[in-house]
Amino acid sequence: MVADDHQHRRRDGGGSMSRPSLVVHGHFYQPPRLDPFTGTMPRDPTAAPAHDWNERISADCYRPNADLGNLGAISWDLGPTLAGWMQDGDRVAYQGFLDGDRGVNGMAQPFHHAILPLASAADRWTEIHWGLRDFAFRFGRKATGMWLPETAVDRDTLRLLADAGVTYTILAPWQVDGGPGVDSRRPVRIDVGDGRSMVAVLYDAGLSTAISFDPSSTVDADAFVRERLMPPFAAEVDGDADPLVVIATDGELYGHHQPFREQFLARLVGRTAPAARPYATPALADAIRAAESRGLPTVALRERTSWSCHHGVARWMADCPCVADGSWKTPLRAAFERLAGGIDTVTADLAASLPGTPDPWQARYAYVDVVIGASSTEAFIAEVLGARADPASGRLLIDLMDAQHWRLAMFASCAWFWEIADRIETASALRAAIRAARLIDAISDGDLERRLLDDLRLVEGETGDGVALAVSALEAVGAAPPDLSRAENPSARGLRATG
Repeated sequence: MVADDHQHRRRDGGGSMSRPSLVVHGHFYQPPRLDPFTGTMPRDPTAAPAHDWNERISADCYRPNADLGNLGAISWDLGPTLAGWMQDGDRVAYQGFLDGDRGVNGMAQPFHHAILPLASAADRWTEIHWGLRDFAFRFGRKATGMWLPETAVDRDTLRLLADAGVTYTILAPWQVDGGPGVDSRRPVRIDVGDGRSMVAVLYDAGLSTAISFDPSSTVDADAFVRERLMPPFAAEVDGDADPLVVIATDGELYGHHQPFREQFLARLVGRTAPAARPYATPALADAIRAAESRGLPTVALRERTSWSCHHGVARWMADCPCVADGSWKTPLRAAFERLAGGIDTVTADLAASLPGTPDPWQARYAYVDVVIGASSTEAFIAEVLGARADPASGRLLIDLMDAQHWRLAMFASCAWFWEIADRIETASALRAAIRAARLIDAISDGDLERRLLDDLRLVEGETGDGVALAVSALEAVGAAPPDLSRAENPSARGLRATG
């Protein structure tokens, strides 16, 4: 690589030599696996010999990358629900992220990995705020960048990011429209209205795809640089800017999806990389600042798009052409949205009966501190209701907020990603939904769980109906199954035995 170095150095406007830059971004996330009924991680036999998949993936990926120092050499985002598990489940890996941030490497992520363009404005704002608060609590600084789940985006979501103080995100090159031949080697600016804008870094689709889906490309890091990375650096960039090549993949690729690829990452940008490599490896935030100093092109956003599906956000709501049978996705989302509406109605009604008539949505906004362990329930009750609140009012407030917590969690994107509903990700969402419904029914003498079961009867696919899946999801963790005797459809009585 040293012999070609002079070909990829250039003089900047002041006459000094500059180099192209490479940034690798790892999106670290796992579906939420804690049981909402017990708050513990169930044993998963499919992850053997590990206790569960978080433990197994951490041993394959998170800890090896922490040990190698890779988390200080790349850009990354760490899902809040995964970080919460890692804090106690793998302290070595967790410390690797804390040390690897270095005040600049980490990006935040919306808390429950929901597809934000499909969420209500209030839910989007809560997910963004919870994610930013979790990041600040763990890393001791305010995040300036935020990774959007599945990079699913629309202008309204970017506007909320800007309102929250976020200045940049990462998108796929097909998510913007800057005219023919938009150059992904240069950050772009997206107008979000009212004089505000968001910087978007466009990752290199070819390199990111090769690393993600072609294991042969990551066998030899030196060959990867020579044969695949050097061509994007060779051509001039519009505006006389230095090329910035960003590779974005799932973080779990480096060691879990592809064994031992943490070594590839270390050779590419980390400790074992050659000292004379022909590219710089700045922090992404620093690379953005350097690009902004030269001026950024303004592009239009392609609304409701994502990085993992070229059909926009259809994969998480409908029968997307990417999957053989997505007919179950629309009724499942409709069932959850109806449940969410019922929970919100009861929350507003009961909150009005609490001392001081607190705003339940501001309370939900602040409840993240209880969820992540930054505040106790007692302190939260005192903050919302006052120090002299009676125990019954305090308990009611916490039950309402717990229901809101699991009502948000049931919209995690992974519940809808796959071709079939009979998966652990969808089961986790069903457990969260039923937990939220039961919390509300217990304090309101309502029937949200029964209504949810009625709606789940519309969820049909290759693996069976939604009620049977809900029963299986609860039985898997030893939770009480739904009371099918209360269901409106008499045929439901037979599902308990066959589900």
